[in-house]
Amino acid sequence: MTVYPARRSNPGLLVLLMIGACLAGASAAAEEPNKINIELKDHRFDPAEIHVQAGKPTILVVTNHDSTAEEFESSALKVEKIIAAGHYATIKLRPLSPGRYPFVGEFNPGTAKGTVVAE
Repeated sequence: MTVYPARRSNPGLLVLLMIGACLAGASAAAEEPNKINIELKDHRFDPAEIHVQAGKPTILVVTNHDSTAEEFESSALKVEKIIAAGHYATIKLRPLSPGRYPFVGEFNPGTAKGTVVAE
C-alpha cells in the first residue's frame, strides 16, 4: 500500500476561487432578461410600441384576450408564435442592436401591429 503525504491547502487559491464564483453569479444575475407583458384584445397589441434595452435579452409575455387565435410574427425579430384564444405565449428575444423591429398579428395584420424599439 502506498501512503502519500498530506497536502497543504492554499488559502490564497481558495479565496480566489470564491471571488471567481461570486463574480460569475453576479454576471449571470446581471444578464437576467427583462420581462414585458403585452395584451392582445380586439385584435390590437397593447402596448403597441415596446421599448427594450439594446444588447440585453428580453422576454415578451403576450396574453391573447380575443376569442380567436393569433400568430405573433416578426421577420425582423425572427419570431413566429401562435397564441390560442384565452392563452398566453412567452417570446424570448435575443439581445438586439439599437433600432426598430416591427411585428404583426399574422391573422389580423390590419389592426394587430406593433414595434419593438431597442435603445
